[in-house]
Amino acid sequence: MRMRMDGSRTPLARAECRADALPEPRVSDPRIAFLASHTDDARQALEIMRARHGTHSPEEADVLCALGGDGFMLQTLHRYGALARPVYGMKLGTVGFLMNQYEADGLLERLRTAEPAVLHPLEMRAHTDSGTEVVSLAYNEVSLLRQTRQAAHISIELSGQTRLDELICDGAMVATAAGSTAYNYSAGGPILPLGSGVIALTPIAPFRPRRWRGALLKGDTEVRFRVLDRYKRPVSATADSHEVRDVVEVAIRECRDRSVTLLFDPEHNLEERILSEQFVA
Repeated sequence: MRMRMDGSRTPLARAECRADALPEPRVSDPRIAFLASHTDDARQALEIMRARHGTHSPEEADVLCALGGDGFMLQTLHRYGALARPVYGMKLGTVGFLMNQYEADGLLERLRTAEPAVLHPLEMRAHTDSGTEVVSLAYNEVSLLRQTRQAAHISIELSGQTRLDELICDGAMVATAAGSTAYNYSAGGPILPLGSGVIALTPIAPFRPRRWRGALLKGDTEVRFRVLDRYKRPVSATADSHEVRDVVEVAIRECRDRSVTLLFDPEHNLEERILSEQFVA
């Protein structure tokens, strides 16, 4: 059986890699689609911004403006990424690494001077114990995690060559540059410069080999995890927030045919944020 899922609630954001021929966004007088998380602050800001700039659907807009935190930004990218509209986020949530500061005034000028950051997601192809294949995209990371008290036993293959016959761990992940400051960094993985053309392979609480701390891989590397002893030691796979249970094999690669563009204020662009994060005490 074959099933395709991308974690979105609309057919606009398909998980498969494909380049859509869409019109370039207008630079002057943009039509803005405002989207907000369910927090009170975000909903209040949504009313203010729509009153000032009008209401447009994502399909007819030139720019999407996401009001919330990083979690809501990821939801927006998954749901509307196939529209190929640039996304400008404003922080009205708990975590805002991918967001700009919220200000009700001066939005049009901020959009005119914003610096773009182009992100390519990871594509996950997860095969489950039931024979299902699930395809999903991840803008931060694809992670594997043990489902029970038993440690996971996983083999790792890179572009067709086995590199680790058996990794005993809580899990493992592959992270993008944009996602390298999130779960990957908390697990002891490296922070990657934006545009470096590399991805991070990071173990989660490795037991054997105890000293292995992961690897930096070229962006075109295909990473394949195989779950060993899957009945006694079941493992789940998660692409951003889309979880698949009881996986037996997971293939991950960078999706070069699919991209999203985030917009950042010049003084707080994404490249500078990633660099600054490495010097936080």
